[in-house]
Amino acid sequence: MDAVELSTVVYVPREEAFEFLLDFTNHERYSEYVSDVTRHGDGSVGTRFDITLRWWQLTYTLTPAVTGLDRPNRIDWRIPNDVHARGYWALEPVDEEPGNGETAADGGGGDDDDRPATRVRLRIEFDRRRSRLGRLRLPPLVSTDWVLRRIKPLAAREAGQVFERAVADLEGERRRVDLEFHVRPSTI
Repeated sequence: MDAVELSTVVYVPREEAFEFLLDFTNHERYSEYVSDVTRHGDGSVGTRFDITLRWWQLTYTLTPAVTGLDRPNRIDWRIPNDVHARGYWALEPVDEEPGNGETAADGGGGDDDDRPATRVRLRIEFDRRRSRLGRLRLPPLVSTDWVLRRIKPLAAREAGQVFERAVADLEGERRRVDLEFHVRPSTI
């Protein structure tokens, strides 16, 4: 399995960040490539989301489902069909002792050093061999590999923009977000 991990620090309590992530229906406001998000369920285990993506001449609907909740620390999810992906949102308190480089003032979040800080981590694991994205209806003479090569840099840039917009909603003001991006071995 391939694994990708994105993380950043937000200056809100973990509980607030957890509730924000659990209500994933706001995602269409953060990305020009997400045209619709529909939630089926109350946010508990088993809740499913239909996320319609549009890019170029392609439209595709992902259907992630919540598979586990450890409030306010973690939301597990999976996408069983086509993509064969799974992952989680992890929320960790940030130790705000001097010298760790992650205080409210250092993070660009304003002058209020007393604000709680939470590290938000998104981990995505996917099985490229089992993926059936090749079932996309592509225009003639366009291969899945060609599409994937073009999507990778777009996805990295888009992730940064999505995190910045989401953090602005969470914190109440826009700021530059330091996004850590890693490709890691599977651990789930």
